[in-house]
Formats: sequence, structure tokens, C-alpha cells
Amino acid sequence: MIVLKTTQDKLLAALQSVAGIVERRHTLPVLANVLLRKTGPTIQLTTSDLEIQIRTQAELGGDNATFATTVGARKLIDILRTLPPDQTVSLEAQQSKLVLKGGKSKFTLQTLPAEDFPLVQEAPSFGPAFSVPQKTLKTLLGQVAFAMAVHDIRYYLNGILFVAEGKQLSLVATDGHRLAFANATLDVEVPKQEVILPRKTVIELQRLLSDADVPEGQAAPMIEMQFAANQAKFSFGGMQFVTKLVEGKFPDYNRVIPKNHRNHVTLGRAPLLASLQRAAILTSEKFKGVRLNFEPGTLQIASNNAEQEEAVDELDIDYGGDAIEIGFNVTYLIDALANMSSEDMIRIELADGNSSALITLPGNDSFKYVVMPMRI
Repeated sequence: MIVLKTTQDKLLAALQSVAGIVERRHTLPVLANVLLRKTGPTIQLTTSDLEIQIRTQAELGGDNATFATTVGARKLIDILRTLPPDQTVSLEAQQSKLVLKGGKSKFTLQTLPAEDFPLVQEAPSFGPAFSVPQKTLKTLLGQVAFAMAVHDIRYYLNGILFVAEGKQLSLVATDGHRLAFANATLDVEVPKQEVILPRKTVIELQRLLSDADVPEGQAAPMIEMQFAANQAKFSFGGMQFVTKLVEGKFPDYNRVIPKNHRNHVTLGRAPLLASLQRAAILTSEKFKGVRLNFEPGTLQIASNNAEQEEAVDELDIDYGGDAIEIGFNVTYLIDALANMSSEDMIRIELADGNSSALITLPGNDSFKYVVMPMRI
């Protein structure tokens, strides 16, 4: 039976849209597979890691029969990548195997039964659905995702706080050493939500959401969201994405964001980023520390390492505040500057050498980044 017959690029695109959550090694071998469920010419592709489930469907030709099986997702993608984009490929079911043919190539792949595939149990009831532009959410995710913790014992930090209320959508991420806050004003009122999205979900949404500019007069691609007590459901671009939420209490981010620091300077984002990248080369591998010396008219950036190598860089700045020497993990500064949308200028607010610094965009409250100092 011919399960599907289409071009390499169509099949590869459908598989890649769902395969991001698939891990090659899993305690359940079937979770390394993609579930293919065929109804006539329409094929539904589903992947799961027991906490996240992604599903899409595509018209990929083949027989008009009804059929379901599972096959190794990564293997199938790796094979397809070696074939030309315009190559016609087919998948044929033969006993407990799938045969992929393309041109003069033929690959026989082992399958596992569709009924063994553990689908995520969806919550019995979700709250009201609401939609926001995909580009808005993707931009906000990009402005905060780098500050998420990785494998922190405080599991509620391994993700981002998602807060929707009225016409405001705010995202917050912190790993305990730094905090990123991004906010957007929506065109419509949305139901109040405050949930923590897991790190893996955030990364997949960043990968899958569209941030393309839409020609005037055309509707922007939207993402529809619904939340239950411990689950979120996202629908966009023909895909359905169900994920568990992180349980726990996210820190009160408003208390972390400094207010009324008396010293501040506005300077170019790109020159500061370039200077920090130069200084980072000679930081110690373990601590990644740089010293920033703020003096009237000048910012000096210095680093050194265990081999007694040293880098010193200077920027001319319009600064008339206190002389402050403060140390930071250079990676934390570079991450923030590299992930800002391409604003020319940034504003840094400081109290002294022992207090956290606040980085914002001049005249714009939609982005705030707080970074703790380090002793060097």
C-alpha cells in the first residue's frame, strides 16, 4: 500500500515541523517515532515526549485507504535530507516495515504499531481561546528566552512566565542571576492568564512561529491559545501544540527590577556589544568576568584570565554620574545585547558597584533587563 507520494521538500517540511521534540534516546522506544495516521490523501503526523505533543496534517497523496503506523522520525528526516528537494518520494507499507523510495534509492525502515504510541491526555476543559499575532509572541520570546535557567533545581525557573491581562502580554525569564522582561500591547483584550511555559515548549515555539512581515492589507498569521489548570494548547499554521505547564510560584519580578537608580548613561548598543565581545576573549573560562569602569565621559571595559593575559577597551560615553567600577559575567551582558531587536541605543542604570544594573531602551518601557554584579 502506498502511504504517501509527494516531493521531498513537502514531506521533509511536514516532518520537521513536528520533530523538534523527538529525542533519539528515550526510555520508550516508540517516542523516537512519528505517528502517521492516514485518512485518504490526508496524513496526520504526531510526535510526543509525554509532556508535549505536536500534531500537523498535510495532503501528501498516496492510496485512499485508512492506515496508521509509527516510524523513526530522525532517521526519516536524515534520509530525506540526502535527496534532492524536487525528487518525488513515496512511502509504502510492507508488513511491519515502511519502504521509502526516491529516484533509484530505496530504504526499508522498521515500524512500531500505532496503538503503542502514547498520546498526551488532553485536559477535559480549557479556558476561553484567544489569538495574538505570531510575530508578536515570537519577538517577545526572543527578548527573554536566553535568561531562562537550564536544569535548575528550582524547576519553575526552567521556563518563562507568561502573563496576559487586558491588552497587555508580558513574558519574564530569570535564572536567579539575571532577569529579562518583555511586554507588548495587543489590539484586543485577552482573558487573564498567568502560567509558566516549560523551556522545551519555549524553544519549540521560537522555532515554529512565523515572524515574517505581512504586506499591507493582508492578515497577520495568528496563534490561538487556550489554557487549562496544568496544560496549554496552541494552534497555528495548521499545527496543534499541547504542552504541560510548569507548576510552582514564579518569583515576584516587579520586586527585582530596580527603581530610581541615580546614575544612568545612554550609549550605542552595537559599539558596547563589540567591545564586550573583544573583552570576552580573554576572560577566564570558569567565571567569564569583565570589569566596567564608568567615569565622566568614559567607559573602560577590562578582563583578564589565569594566564595573566589582559584586555582593555574604552568607549567615549555621555556620562556625568558617579565613578563606578562594577563586575559582570560578560555572557549575561552579551546575551541581552545580542537578543535586543535592533535598537541603536540602550540605557544603563546603576546605583553603585554592588547593586544590580538595569538595561532598558530609551523612552520604551516594553523591555527591561536586570543583571546582578559579580566580584572579580
